[in-house]
Amino acid sequence: MIRVDRTYLQEIEEKSLAPYAARSASTRGRRFNEKPHPYRTEFQRDRERIIHSRAFRRLEYKTQVFINHEGDHYRTRLTHTIEVAQISRGIARALRLNEDLAESVALAHDLGHTPFGHAGERELNDLLKGQGGFEHNRQSLRVVDKLEKRYPDFDGLNLTWETREGIIKHSSAHDHPEYRDFSPETQPSLEAQIIDLADEIAYNNHDLDDGLSSGILADDDVKKLALWTMGEKRYNRKDGGNPKIRHQGIIRSIIDLLVSDLVENTMTRLDRFSVNNYSEVLTADEKMAAFSPETEAANIELKSFLMDNLYQHYRVARMTIKAQKVIRDLFEIYTRHPDTLPEDYQKKFPNDGIVLTATDYIAGMTDRFALEEHQKLTDPMIRV
Repeated sequence: MIRVDRTYLQEIEEKSLAPYAARSASTRGRRFNEKPHPYRTEFQRDRERIIHSRAFRRLEYKTQVFINHEGDHYRTRLTHTIEVAQISRGIARALRLNEDLAESVALAHDLGHTPFGHAGERELNDLLKGQGGFEHNRQSLRVVDKLEKRYPDFDGLNLTWETREGIIKHSSAHDHPEYRDFSPETQPSLEAQIIDLADEIAYNNHDLDDGLSSGILADDDVKKLALWTMGEKRYNRKDGGNPKIRHQGIIRSIIDLLVSDLVENTMTRLDRFSVNNYSEVLTADEKMAAFSPETEAANIELKSFLMDNLYQHYRVARMTIKAQKVIRDLFEIYTRHPDTLPEDYQKKFPNDGIVLTATDYIAGMTDRFALEEHQKLTDPMIRV
């Protein structure tokens, strides 16, 4: 009989993973004790709990750059998350890291994102100045720790410490007060570190792809980018002169180039800093996952190009203004007239207060629900 129990899977991890990888058998555990699953590791359970959460499903209708009604082929927050997870697994496998932990952090990293992408996040942050502000990594942790309601014995998803640490330390420095429960003096696991860069690889390149598809970005402009030139040389295939196929081929080559550089440079850094085990990853003076200097410079150029030519384009800017108005109006209505919030949310006032309750409600909205709710509350001709 084939043995497939959890202990066997943990033995496979012990034999196959690199010494600096996280082991599910060595997790620091969950906030609430639970009986281990007979044939799934702890990080596998995290991944599956995230996928089955309501917050994960709502990502389908949350903006990446182009709002949902602009077209069916543009990326959403969900497709972005899936791309990050796919890239993260590839990197984790190449580095012999724990793929289940890397995938869990990747799938959860945007659960707390607002509707309308970063425009919505910036507006909520402005509205909450002096009250702690708003930051989507912190909100993602709040989603998995408190806001998801799926179990009778506890709020949230009760994820492992390592997955939760990866969420809160995503793309952030160590001086945030919300880190106090997550060893602020240490680096996150290498599995969590690669998510920051997989996130960049995914959104830079799919935004480049969507920008070209939308016609906002022009061929002549992207051809000046160092990464585009590097990707074009790497692609070097006949494509029948079809510009769409060529664009997609070059972008695939750029992704491959960035992933390969990240894997190779991270291995070099682990050797240079003499990091030989999991504990040494955590106590290192700096993160081990990084691009080479040349690739990092080219990646920064791409990010700057997208900021100037895509994110600040008049079509995107117009939607940004609309999004900010929707968020601002909803926040002001809910906080001034808390009885307009659903009854389930009004029950949270004694513990969370009106402002935090309204913030949770707005942050959890999809784009289309926010637009519909705004119309119901501001247009006298629409039924409430």
